[in-house]
Amino acid sequence: MARLERILIAVNRALVAAALAAVFLIVITNVVGRYLFGSSLAWGEEVARFLMIFGVFAGAGLALRSGRLVEIDLFVALLPRGLKTAIRWGAVVVMAVFMGLIFWFGLRFVEFGWNKETMATGISRGIPYMAIPFGCFLFLCHLAFVCRRFVSGEFEPEAALDDQEDPS
Repeated sequence: MARLERILIAVNRALVAAALAAVFLIVITNVVGRYLFGSSLAWGEEVARFLMIFGVFAGAGLALRSGRLVEIDLFVALLPRGLKTAIRWGAVVVMAVFMGLIFWFGLRFVEFGWNKETMATGISRGIPYMAIPFGCFLFLCHLAFVCRRFVSGEFEPEAALDDQEDPS
């Protein structure tokens, strides 16, 4: 199970890094093209937007693992341990239900947009819309692996996400 988790982290990080690197390259190319040569990529802004959305959805699970999601726990931190644990398990259930619903509605959104084309690239709108259910699925996978650590407040430092050694 630990090996599967390490593979999930590595693949997820590679996908997010590739998407954000592509956004960077497309935007820089467009800026240089526009200001130095007077023309830019007609599809650049659209593809960069789609890739940025993909990067955000795909990166949410990694943010959960390292405790980088927004959390207001001032009052929860003041509660007794048992009540604090119950509230955090409740938060896990709420996150799972919410992401499950977004996953389901995301699939419906993909189905809705499949027969429509994007403006600049002319591809099916369903293709970029797949970022929604895909990202929610990744988040749910990460949540399943880290729910106990999330409840106890033991988040993985950034170095743990880079883990190259086999701890088992």
